[in-house]
Formats: sequence, C-alpha cells, structure tokens
Amino acid sequence: MKILVTGFNPFATDKVNPAIEIVKKLPEEIAGAEIIKLEIPTEFIKCTEITHQVILEKKPDYILSIGQAGGRFAVTPEKVAINLDDGKMPDNAGYRPLNHKIRKDGQTAYFTEFPVKAIVQAIKNAGLPSYVSTSAGTYVCNHIMYQVQYFIDKEFPNLKAGFIHIPFLPNQVINRPNSPSLSLIDDIRAITIAIKTIINYDGKKDLKIIN
Repeated sequence: MKILVTGFNPFATDKVNPAIEIVKKLPEEIAGAEIIKLEIPTEFIKCTEITHQVILEKKPDYILSIGQAGGRFAVTPEKVAINLDDGKMPDNAGYRPLNHKIRKDGQTAYFTEFPVKAIVQAIKNAGLPSYVSTSAGTYVCNHIMYQVQYFIDKEFPNLKAGFIHIPFLPNQVINRPNSPSLSLIDDIRAITIAIKTIINYDGKKDLKIIN
C-alpha cells in the first residue's frame, strides 16, 4: 500500500507551516504502508498541478493532505470539500479568487472516503484533541481537497483521499494572544495515528458514533 502525504509550505506572514513540518518527520513506512512525502505550495493553481503529477507518477492508494487551521484547538479531519474558491487573502503567487467555482463539471461537494469518525476516536483515545470538521473553508486547503476528490471522480476511481487540519505550533502564537496551539510532537503523533487508522479501516465502513 502507498500513501501520499502532502503538506503546504509557509504562507502569509508565517515563516513556518506545521503541515509540511509534520510531513518531513513522518517515517518512511507506517503499519506496512509506504509513505510518500510531498511539499506543495500554498498556491491554488500550482498545488493542484503538482499533486496531479505525483498521482500519475507514484500511483498511491491513498492521499492524505494536511493543512494549518489557525484558531482551531484540535486535529480536525475534514468530512467534505465544496466547489468554491473564495480567498481570504492572496495565495503565495498573489492570486486571490473570489466566489470562483473550482470545477465547472465537478460536483457541488465531495465527501472524503476516509473513516473520519474512527480517526477522531483513535486520536482522542491517545489523549489528543480532535473532532470531525464539516467545513474546510474556501481557501487553498479546501481547494486541494476538492481537486483531489475531483480527480477521483473523473480519473482515479480506486483512489481514496482526505484532508486533516491542524492548529498553530506554539511558536506561531507568541504574538497571537488567546490562540490555541499544539506541539509538533503531538501533531506527528496524531497524524501517525490517523494513517494507522486509515490502513486499519481499508475496506471497512466508518464508525457510527457521535464524537
């Protein structure tokens, strides 16, 4: 089994992005699955092109995309991506789409194939905060989640994918009073648990619980 794990590079005024820092420090293999690591730019157009090319080259079975959600206190697997780009700020290339449909021939929304409730439960069982999110926003994180699901819909029907948001790192909130954070060590623990859960639930249905 191959799992492609992507993480965004730093954007806006931040000099670090916990997403790519997690990806860099993941082991090469988790629970028997090969981990393919990929840094993607925080750019609407380029992150899509790069991810699509690596899918063609590496032929992964799963894709886990990771992004930063400043202000959230927990690790949050995303349930759904919507067909909308509405940038709160320009991306790293200076592009800022406003009320823009991502794909004219795409669905209004796509749901992840990941067992998000099982992932949340496993992370919480390890003593870390987590909950299922039903809004990936309308910035680059939602964009890449939607685009990968579009690829699945149109081109790679056997591929499964999802997205997980993570909080700021502690050093990112020094000048952000009252903003929650999570350490990189705990981020790595949580994402490793998520990957193990994805592997364990291969071919199985998600938990039917409220968490």
